[in-house]
Amino acid sequence: MLLRLLRTHLVPYKRAIGLLVVLQLLQTCASLYLPTLNADIIDNGVVTGDTGYIMEFGALMIAVSVVQVIGQIGAVYYGARTASALGRDVRAAIFDRVQSFSAREVGQFGAPSLITRTTNDVQQVQMLVLMSFTLMVSAPIMCVGGIVMALGQDVPLSAVLLAVVPVLGISVSLIVKRMRPLFRTMQERLDTVNRVLREQITGNRVIRAFVRDEYEKKRFKGANTELTEMQLATGRLMALMFPVVMTVVNVSSVAVVWFGAHRIDSGGMQIGALTAFLAYLMQIVMAVMMATFMFMMVPRAEVCAERIEEVLDTRSSVVPPQDPVLTLRRHGHLEVRSAEFRYPGAEEPVLREVSLTARPGETTAVIGSTGSGKSTLLGLVPRLVDATAGEVLVDGEDVRGLDPALLARTVSLVPQKPYLFSGTVATNLRYGNPDATDEELWHALDVAQAKEFVTDLEGGLNAPIAQGGTNVSGGQRQRLAIARTLVQRPEIYLFDDSFSALDYATDAALRAALERETAEATVVIVAQRVSTIRDADRIIVMDEGRVVGEGRHHELMAENETYREIVLSQLTEAEAA
Repeated sequence: MLLRLLRTHLVPYKRAIGLLVVLQLLQTCASLYLPTLNADIIDNGVVTGDTGYIMEFGALMIAVSVVQVIGQIGAVYYGARTASALGRDVRAAIFDRVQSFSAREVGQFGAPSLITRTTNDVQQVQMLVLMSFTLMVSAPIMCVGGIVMALGQDVPLSAVLLAVVPVLGISVSLIVKRMRPLFRTMQERLDTVNRVLREQITGNRVIRAFVRDEYEKKRFKGANTELTEMQLATGRLMALMFPVVMTVVNVSSVAVVWFGAHRIDSGGMQIGALTAFLAYLMQIVMAVMMATFMFMMVPRAEVCAERIEEVLDTRSSVVPPQDPVLTLRRHGHLEVRSAEFRYPGAEEPVLREVSLTARPGETTAVIGSTGSGKSTLLGLVPRLVDATAGEVLVDGEDVRGLDPALLARTVSLVPQKPYLFSGTVATNLRYGNPDATDEELWHALDVAQAKEFVTDLEGGLNAPIAQGGTNVSGGQRQRLAIARTLVQRPEIYLFDDSFSALDYATDAALRAALERETAEATVVIVAQRVSTIRDADRIIVMDEGRVVGEGRHHELMAENETYREIVLSQLTEAEAA
């Protein structure tokens, strides 16, 4: 998965990577050449006392060092740029894919996991790429080149390398093999910490209201402790790796000095050659240590890449049409024909054989007990989810064949839990219509019964709104969401229990103003409150995912037992009449 992800997203940067490899090759060759120059200075300059030779080759060493520094700086520069660009592209790809998801796919992964995959997981892959470009590219060149140069200094002494390199490789492989499953578990526990933290921040008021502070502290502590334990387990393995490597390095250095001294004593080797050999041994070991450091990062990056690919490989159940319809008659006629919706693997559908018609200039209401499928039904129209059977038609065209932008202009949904974005009142209201004037915004606020409280806010239309609208009340949030829909001026208005947080007086005033504003549009209202829908032109009664009644209030009171039970649970017989 990791290689697949990198192959896909590093293709645009082939030239930069090629230049980076050349620079790394240049600086590594310079590094390998320096010990040989040093050996020549010792053997031919220091031992013989030739100052001119020392100065000449010393200047050459300085020149080679300058080449090494320039190559290293250039390689790090291009490596950092390419790794950052990769992180940017992968984050953008995940964001684009998540934006195409329906509510079903978002629920499948969960918001905390998607956030972790977009941030932490991408960061781990990006860090691996950065370290690969700055360390891993030069490591094999350094290792192979060091062995070749060491052989050039003394072949018999190079036998030490035959023992050192395999021992290092086997030791590192055994440790890395155990680290990979630990890293997957660690990322999953990081998801859990994010989920718990997100719940506690979002539900802070509920926690305070029920005095569950201590319980939530214990819950977070448990998730945090599990993550810490897993990090400690991986940390212990990582800590084990460096002592193993350093032990092999020190033993091999002692062996080289021991056997090298005997070689010098017998006249088969010079002091400068032994010095160079030790330098090459250290370069080889450093290359292996760099590779070791990379191998420590690879397991976690592989796990993160798998999690990223899971998102990128997931296709939305709401698929854009291949040949979309780009224009409508713009009448706002809505029809649902025998619609069914079933979650994958579910035994029973949420909706079954649901049919209804909503016409321009009329208000169609949907009512039913909790869990009867009302919100799911409304979600079929703007394609939050797609019907698994049947059709949803807007002006005679199946919504699955409409251009998404056209559908968004034609249909507007005020969800059950309205969401406001961080910014100002004006930026939130212009979300569906960026060209709306201030006069249009104030008119929409007036209709939504929000003008008075917005006027009282410091800044008016420019008053700040916190993320999620947490700095305004639930009723104010609902009215701003309704005003945002009015600014868009669609042909079909869908209100999913959008008046539940309003008091009765505001509810009545808002519905009266909406009736005038949407006189020529199609209005569909889902509500639990009978007073909100009793004057609708058509009332659809749902129960367990089915339509069990249709008509006006007085007709249903006389003929439909389900509707009558709902009404009498809220009103007296006299009030209902």
